[in-house]
Amino acid sequence: MRRQFCERMMAKVNEDEDFISNLWMSDEAHFHLNGFVNKQNFRYWAQRNPAQLHQRPLHSNKVTVWCAMSSYGVIGPYFFENDDGLATTVTSMRYVAMLETFVAHELRNFPQVIENTWFQQDGATSHTARISMAAVRQLFGNRVISKNGDISWPPRSLDLTVCDFF
Repeated sequence: MRRQFCERMMAKVNEDEDFISNLWMSDEAHFHLNGFVNKQNFRYWAQRNPAQLHQRPLHSNKVTVWCAMSSYGVIGPYFFENDDGLATTVTSMRYVAMLETFVAHELRNFPQVIENTWFQQDGATSHTARISMAAVRQLFGNRVISKNGDISWPPRSLDLTVCDFF
């Protein structure tokens, strides 16, 4: 499935020279405020192994941040938090609220790409719930790269998005 995904993406790039320019890649991450790094979802890109010990606190304060990037710019950051400013879990309802209020508004800053814009998101349950996919399709039509999208995101695949490497 990963090979099929790559072949489909390469075909899109070959048939439309602006495909990569019109692609918004999105992701969210948790950042612990005490400096702890969740190595499960984080990659170090360095010349050598930092060989650092990271002890995990039981309930440290953290923020959950979402953003999207393309060749046109950055949408975000968007912080998932409650009325008290505390980080909250990304549920499908919160994801839809973010898409409808924040992303829809921010996309107006990029009017030149709306018609041909593709949107990439990973296969997180909050992203691929029916209500979430309906909200994504409201913004991007049939130009969605995701689990159950127009180009299917391969299961158990690493997040190889610009957000992870920027």
